[in-house]
Amino acid sequence: MGNRDYYDVLGVSRNAGEAEIKSAYRRMARKYHPDVNKASDASDRFKEATEAYEVLIDPQKRKMYDQFGHARAGAAAGPGARTYTWTSTGAAPDFNFEDIFGGFTSGFVGMGLDEILERLGGGPSRRSARRGPAPKGADLEYNLTLDFMAALRGTTAAIRLQSPDGESETINVKIPPGVHDGSKVRVRGKGNQGPGGRGDLYIITAVRPHPYFRREGGDIYVDVPVSITEAALGAKVDVPTTDGMMTIKVPPGSAGSRKLRLRGKGAPSADGKTRGDQYVVLRIVPPEKISPRGADLLKQFDESEKFDPRANVPWK
Repeated sequence: MGNRDYYDVLGVSRNAGEAEIKSAYRRMARKYHPDVNKASDASDRFKEATEAYEVLIDPQKRKMYDQFGHARAGAAAGPGARTYTWTSTGAAPDFNFEDIFGGFTSGFVGMGLDEILERLGGGPSRRSARRGPAPKGADLEYNLTLDFMAALRGTTAAIRLQSPDGESETINVKIPPGVHDGSKVRVRGKGNQGPGGRGDLYIITAVRPHPYFRREGGDIYVDVPVSITEAALGAKVDVPTTDGMMTIKVPPGSAGSRKLRLRGKGAPSADGKTRGDQYVVLRIVPPEKISPRGADLLKQFDESEKFDPRANVPWK
């Protein structure tokens, strides 16, 4: 490095305190560090400022610098000889100035600007502040297939994850009640690792069909067969619900495909505060075989009641 006065390099007075020296060097680092300044002389200016800082911030080195100034090996004096330059009078010192100032190597040279500022206690650089926080790792998705009732009531699933380096991990994930096909359950911090931490894991649910329940949004549907007599005269019928068996009343004169509503017997909402409804869909089922006596009775009923089921069809 050159022999410019260290106080001049940092732009501080000779009686500057530690805080002033740190502040001056922090300002020089922000201006000349290669991370932010690509000028041809920026690197040399940064190294010069760093050399000045590390001498002046150290009480022992600063004391010797104040007494003797720059000292360096002088090739003109012959092999092994040294020349000395100092600012005060006195006999030549009996220590090696080269060990103190010569061949200078700084702990800050080679560091990034953000790391230097962090060590100086000055916070991040403007460049890093503009970048914002370091990014997290990528999120992961895991496809999970659930039984119909498990999806409706909620469950706990054991999920086995494998990292890119081959390590595996098994975690227990709580699946909330009411999930459906395509629901996403978020597990924080179980994604890939990144500079700013791990991403998240998203469980994508798929639901197996149920033998007789079907779901439409938050509502549950079930088809219930009834006889001609039950539909015509009304009846009490036991029907399945997602909470167990339940007895309902079939109103007299019920037509096929009539929907009977059971409030609050459907799927839970996402927040768990409400439930949808269940609908019992009536399916009128005639007997497959009718005895001669039964056929006569039906004919008598038809002659007695004189009912035309197609009286109000739009094509008449």
